[in-house]
Amino acid sequence: MENRIGIIAGSGEFPFLVLKEARKLGRSPVVAGINGEAEIRLEENADIFEWIDVGGVQSLIAFFKKNAVKEAVFAGKVNQKTVYAKDKFDEASLKILAQIHDRSPTTLIKAVIDFIQGEGIQILDPSLFITSSFCEEGVMTKTQPLPEIQEDIEFGWKIAKNIADLDVGQTVIVKDKVVLAVEGIEGTDEAIKRGGQLAGKHTVVIKVSRTSQDPRVDLPAVGLNTVKSLVSVQGQALCFEAQSVPFFQKEEAISLANANKIAIVAKKS
Repeated sequence: MENRIGIIAGSGEFPFLVLKEARKLGRSPVVAGINGEAEIRLEENADIFEWIDVGGVQSLIAFFKKNAVKEAVFAGKVNQKTVYAKDKFDEASLKILAQIHDRSPTTLIKAVIDFIQGEGIQILDPSLFITSSFCEEGVMTKTQPLPEIQEDIEFGWKIAKNIADLDVGQTVIVKDKVVLAVEGIEGTDEAIKRGGQLAGKHTVVIKVSRTSQDPRVDLPAVGLNTVKSLVSVQGQALCFEAQSVPFFQKEEAISLANANKIAIVAKKS
């Protein structure tokens, strides 16, 4: 019972990587899959599993307490539009919403973390379980960024960092030193598609962390789906922050990028 670890699972590969690494560390994964976000196959991979509504904070706490979970991590994306689905919010969630001064991702998740920790369940830094997904600085593909693409990266980088610190989003899409799209509530993949629709092919995607990023809160990530979105709009490059933004399904993503002549660059802040 002492070695149990709770995983609050959203969408994507992130929960699976945390689960796998937790097992390597001798931890027994107890997974709360968020309805409409987590993948069904998580059920067969977890030692104990239960579906929880996105606004079911009290149900989540009860599930973890019932299974003697004293430590947990958030892993995976949750559609930010769910903040408006109040019909799925329990009393605890509505109380949290009423107490916060805004409903930005950072504010909301921090408030949820504080509430859960107040119930005796410590929320851990998930990056401890995905160290192999962080990358050193450099070009990761055979495809090298052309000089004009490198200029777009430099141009977009400062803007992306400012936007991230304003807690608007952590991704910008640029072309020819013009910001085409800024990630908002729709998420990275949809922002990429929106930028491509506006400017056609050869767009550049930049994703960064906040200057004071709490890794427990909305940890930014890129991966195979990010590259697939770039392919769908004939994008030119993906740049993300080295050692701060994890890169999931790395080999498959790089292979797909090379096949479509997309450059992938890990850059230091």
